[in-house]
Amino acid sequence: MNVAFFLIPKKDVVHLNENATMRQALERMEYHSYSAVPVINDEGQYVGTITEGDLLWKLKNTRGLTFQNTEDIFLSEVEQHVQNLPITIDAEMEDLISRAAVQNFVPVVDDQHIFIGIVRRREMIEYCSRLLLQRNPHATK
Repeated sequence: MNVAFFLIPKKDVVHLNENATMRQALERMEYHSYSAVPVINDEGQYVGTITEGDLLWKLKNTRGLTFQNTEDIFLSEVEQHVQNLPITIDAEMEDLISRAAVQNFVPVVDDQHIFIGIVRRREMIEYCSRLLLQRNPHATK
């Protein structure tokens, strides 16, 4: 078993460029009902994860900032309070599990730090649940 087994590729992952605006982030997060989204730079490298909390803190701590003028603030200007640390595609499963224990998703990068996708904690838990049910078919769901 390796990281690639659980990988959701970049093309299927909602993500934002660091040059996107706060407003774009808020609207995309609302549309998809996400509370956090990976952020990449123009070279495709993973630079962090923006959360609802990050956006709220920026709104609270920036004098005169309203929803209407969030289109003037780039994500690169928003402090990220939580560091969703990535793993590489060839990382050990122990690294993936330790990150997934504290992150809803784990960003996956290649050796150039290019963002290639995510692993969601949900799929890992569902996989483990199926294994447990196979070992104990009399267990209830």
